[in-house]
Amino acid sequence: MKKIHIIATGGTIAGLGEAGRTSDYNAGQLDVSELISALPPLDGTVRLTFEQFSNVDSNDMTMGLWLGLVKRIHYLANETDVDGFVITHGTDTMDEISYFLSVTVQTDKPVVLTGSMRPASSTSADGLLNLYDSIYVAANDASRGQNVLVCFCGTIYSGRNVIKSSTFQVDAFDGRTPSCLGYIQDRRCFYYNTFGPSATRHPQFDLDGVTVLPRVDVIYYYTDAPSDIIDIHAASCRGLVVCGTGAGNYSQSWINKISALPIPVVRASRVMNGMITKTGHFDPTSNTIPAYTLPPQKARILLSLALLQTEDYGQLKDIFEHS
Repeated sequence: MKKIHIIATGGTIAGLGEAGRTSDYNAGQLDVSELISALPPLDGTVRLTFEQFSNVDSNDMTMGLWLGLVKRIHYLANETDVDGFVITHGTDTMDEISYFLSVTVQTDKPVVLTGSMRPASSTSADGLLNLYDSIYVAANDASRGQNVLVCFCGTIYSGRNVIKSSTFQVDAFDGRTPSCLGYIQDRRCFYYNTFGPSATRHPQFDLDGVTVLPRVDVIYYYTDAPSDIIDIHAASCRGLVVCGTGAGNYSQSWINKISALPIPVVRASRVMNGMITKTGHFDPTSNTIPAYTLPPQKARILLSLALLQTEDYGQLKDIFEHS
């Protein structure tokens, strides 16, 4: 029998609103014990333990809470007989925390994130099915060593690549350019892909003793965007991510400004799919770092973690290229 520990953080899956409505609700209202009690019966292969880590809208999650969550997972993975973890979380920032955990959690035991697009009080609420599926993903032997996973609407994604792709549909996530890893149906996992060899397969960042992460801001480029935006942000942070057009592009005035900055700048894109590299028809400056396949919000996380180790451009580029 597998022991699966559920760590609840809030989100829509714990939300309540007017009966039947799928919008205009308050996230983080139900206690994890109420979620567990509403689950269909589990078979004899799984037993559950659970805790309420936080109970907030995912937009109110902080990096401080992220650090605490990593420490909690490490303690339970190393000091108890837990076989796997399910983390309930709001969907708005699930792609961010899943990536953060994928490069910081140091255990081969499955860590599976899930949530819902509809509150528990709505018609056809999707939270209980997602939670039920995630428990069996976490209990599946094939999930071990797959790094952090997201289970949503019957699909299993890697925490590195998953991204939210809909504001209201229950099938709200996508695997970005790489496809999903597999599916779950009626307690059975079907893996068709594995998390490929990369640095994030074995987490790079040891957070032992870390209490604060370096501030990194994301700035959004758009037509005729004033370059003084760059100065405002650069004065307060240790790194920048530019959410550019196309393959991480921006105007000549931004090129001139960014090329003179003393802090590292990562080029990402507002386009959902594709890759940004240091070569190609447009390479704005010699001192920028390509985000490769990371969207801006995940590139921000990686740069913040990387700045714990180095501020050297060559080393930062190497971290991004191999993550």
